[in-house]
Amino acid sequence: MADSVALDPVDLHILRLLQNDARTTYRELAAEVGVAPSTCLDRVTRLRRSGVILGHRLRLDPARLGRSLEALLSVQVRPHRRELIGPFVERIRTLPESRALFHLTGPDDYLVHVAVTGTADLQRLVLDEFTSRREVARVETRLIFQQWECGPLLPPSAESAESGP
Repeated sequence: MADSVALDPVDLHILRLLQNDARTTYRELAAEVGVAPSTCLDRVTRLRRSGVILGHRLRLDPARLGRSLEALLSVQVRPHRRELIGPFVERIRTLPESRALFHLTGPDDYLVHVAVTGTADLQRLVLDEFTSRREVARVETRLIFQQWECGPLLPPSAESAESGP
């Protein structure tokens, strides 16, 4: 497990702003957080080097790309052995329909977020790419009606860490 990185209020403010719009310029960031642009650049560089900032991504609207139906597929793999898991994960990651893949605990081993053109495409995907694999024991499909983005990811505050469970 990676060690957490000490972040001060300026770092946290920079992270909030960048998570809301990664295209924000250093000049705009600096003005918003109250530091010089060179200081802002140094801080963002440090956040990248320390692994806090992993990269920048472009979000696309699946419906506008012709993939108007999204679903979550709960997948059970049997037997759950490393020599079967590696190829399964790599295949699922290469599918153009795959949006995210999670390895889980519990009765299901994987949760796959997919975006497809419609129900026939979803059925084809499940039958041809999942249940046809010898290691896939079960697939359960849940359609996504709506989804929301949540707030920026920040470390727990000192107060919430101390109150704990």
